[in-house]
Amino acid sequence: MGGLLDGRVVLVTAAAGAGLGWATARRCAEEGARVVISDVHERRLAEAAERLAEVMGDKPAAIPCDVADTGQVDALIERAVEAEGRIDVLVNNAGLGGDRRVAEMTDEEWDRVVDISLTSVFRATRAALRHMLPRRSGVIVNMASVSGWRAQVGQAHYAAAKAGVMAFTRCVAMEAAEAGVRVNAVAPSLAMHPFLEKTVSRELLEELTRREAFGRAADPAEVANVVVFLASDLSSYMTGEVVSVSSQHP
Repeated sequence: MGGLLDGRVVLVTAAAGAGLGWATARRCAEEGARVVISDVHERRLAEAAERLAEVMGDKPAAIPCDVADTGQVDALIERAVEAEGRIDVLVNNAGLGGDRRVAEMTDEEWDRVVDISLTSVFRATRAALRHMLPRRSGVIVNMASVSGWRAQVGQAHYAAAKAGVMAFTRCVAMEAAEAGVRVNAVAPSLAMHPFLEKTVSRELLEELTRREAFGRAADPAEVANVVVFLASDLSSYMTGEVVSVSSQHP
């Protein structure tokens, strides 16, 4: 493939390192997009920009941002627009998991997961819509999870946040449709990357892998391919949808 996103400006949050954000940024660049990347980890962000330059031909704008801070999120959108002139596609990739039963969960653990996995999507979407709606053009792709549909011990905070992302996506899509702005979400089941292994126990990851029809986790690029589809004109009549990237039924 190639050229699905020619000339589009794509902003991807949490795009440093080797997870879904990095895979999405790379695939968008491979499809011809001008990619802007952001992450809270500045060193990894700079390293990701160097690697992405090999695909884009020049170094992308790499903007540090803590998605838990409204001021930083608003500044991210403004700086991305300053760097590239506009934002055609926003990919809300930032998220935080965990493994804690409700009876042992603290307020702080609940709040942190919900803030990073759900409220950050609201912050970035709000800021991006302020640019997209007047232009009457734009696409937003949110990273949800099949956890928003499935019951899983120890995942109540994460599942609640991701179910919230799904509901938020549907509602915002209806608000933005009159301006021609599309909002959809991707819901992966299990995409293996180093950062996931830092927040989820090995036992749980092994259990989840066994449940997959193919007997393996997805490669992050396999999820990124679906993000590219939703960002492109191939999905021009889709909005408010949550697309599962999974080898098992919810």
